[in-house]
Amino acid sequence: MSATHIHIGVFLPTGAQFLDVATVDVLGCMSKEYLSQLEMLPSHVAAAAPNVTISYISSPRQGSDIPITSNGTIKATCSYEDPRVAPGELDIIVVPGPDPRSTFEQGELKWLREQCNTPGVDILSVCTGIYLCAAAGILDGKHASGPRGLQDDIMKKYPQVKLAGTKYRWVQDGNIWSSGGVTNGNDLMAAYAKACGRWTTSIAEMGAMLTDVGDRSQIYGESQSRFVLGFVWTLLKAWFAGGPKSPKDGKTA
Repeated sequence: MSATHIHIGVFLPTGAQFLDVATVDVLGCMSKEYLSQLEMLPSHVAAAAPNVTISYISSPRQGSDIPITSNGTIKATCSYEDPRVAPGELDIIVVPGPDPRSTFEQGELKWLREQCNTPGVDILSVCTGIYLCAAAGILDGKHASGPRGLQDDIMKKYPQVKLAGTKYRWVQDGNIWSSGGVTNGNDLMAAYAKACGRWTTSIAEMGAMLTDVGDRSQIYGESQSRFVLGFVWTLLKAWFAGGPKSPKDGKTA
């Protein structure tokens, strides 16, 4: 049975990749608030969607201004210490990818563990969000995805995680869903919405169509070795191309 209200927490204790954070909008576009604004939809269609609240959750050390890539900043709704986002108050935790070199404080990790262990709560990790989830211990013994280019590093730092990111764009293991790099999080969100039961199938499918995501296969279309070779070739081309060239004379004949 679908939900009438869904509270999503986007956990950003140290900042994150802008595109990773933006994946939550796939779920936001499946809300009654969003769909009711589309004049092309009959009112009873939008009425079938749940109300969705999205809270952007910082940490005390980070403060209210959360840095994201491309010189962006997100204004936090609250800190993870706020009672409004305590275990039992949220339905879904989205974990966008931080800098993989980030370190995490025990309070942040404890909060994420407690959320994960709360019945009915799902964790959606995007890209390098796997580092935060693994540091919290919630991926011990579980299958997880993560960025294709960082599989070796993740395996070295967190050998207890059963990595599947060389093959799978996203993976579910229990109440934890994890995706590969960046925009693979969009595919994860669409797949999650269709499978979790919080949205009706028709609303989940409509949201995926409106955001034009979710039609890629869960399994990557190229092997890991081909992916690595392609990246190395691109890197070599960039290496030998050198810096930016001077603009040509703009005169025309």
